Amino acid sequence: MSFNFFHTKLFKVLAILTISGFLIFFNPRNIFNPIRSVLFVVFSPFQKVAYGLSFELFEVKNFLSSIGQLKKENESLIKENRELLAEKTRLEDAGRENEILRQELKLLPREEFNLEGAGIVSQDFYGQGDWIEIDKGSKNGIEKEMPVIVDSGILVGKISEVFYDTSKVVLLSSPDSAVNVIDPKTNSKGVVRGEYGLGVIMDMVLQSESLNQGDDVITSGIGKGFPRGLLIGKIQEVGSSGDKLFKKAIIFSPVDFSRLQFVFVIKN
Repeated sequence: MSFNFFHTKLFKVLAILTISGFLIFFNPRNIFNPIRSVLFVVFSPFQKVAYGLSFELFEVKNFLSSIGQLKKENESLIKENRELLAEKTRLEDAGRENEILRQELKLLPREEFNLEGAGIVSQDFYGQGDWIEIDKGSKNGIEKEMPVIVDSGILVGKISEVFYDTSKVVLLSSPDSAVNVIDPKTNSKGVVRGEYGLGVIMDMVLQSESLNQGDDVITSGIGKGFPRGLLIGKIQEVGSSGDKLFKKAIIFSPVDFSRLQFVFVIKN
């Protein structure tokens, strides 16, 4: 015997309730007004609660949406602030560099030398202060052995290697550097080079020569590419070489080689 849902009591009850609901809802000729009034009274509290819940849910949805929007706006503002801060820092740094460059350009002996300005792009990785790399190379007419100066003609080194758009400068503080110099007050000649622990020293000065503390030391003009008169520094201390055959002096350079930002190459 097969089961027939349409003949069950449940179906009949559901059908009666459905038909009654339609009749009460559409209320033909206002017959069911009393029943509608009773139902309104019974379900009115539930309707208010449901409406309140729907309103609260709508407000929560708007609140969550506004939080998401605020988060996006906040992230956008943070990103914009970072970009502005980075740009401000770049502009301030460029301003400082331009001011330093202007000050140095005022002091440079441009009427005497053909100078090529250059910025520092890297330096001695091992912290010995032996060399720097500049952003000018063979395309700018840079050649090996050209002197490198700052300010009004203070020697800091010479070109040791040349590439197409960069060059390596060996500094006076490097043991690989050697420059012929002279004490113009006493006419004593020697060679300036770097020495670990002492900085810049003047060596190979004959014992018969005179060196005085506080005297300036300049390039002697002897040797390829180095004009006479470039300042090396002042004699700070006078002594003798280990074999006592020569005098030796510690030279105080007015330049902090670790803080160089701009240099100028003498091209002529």
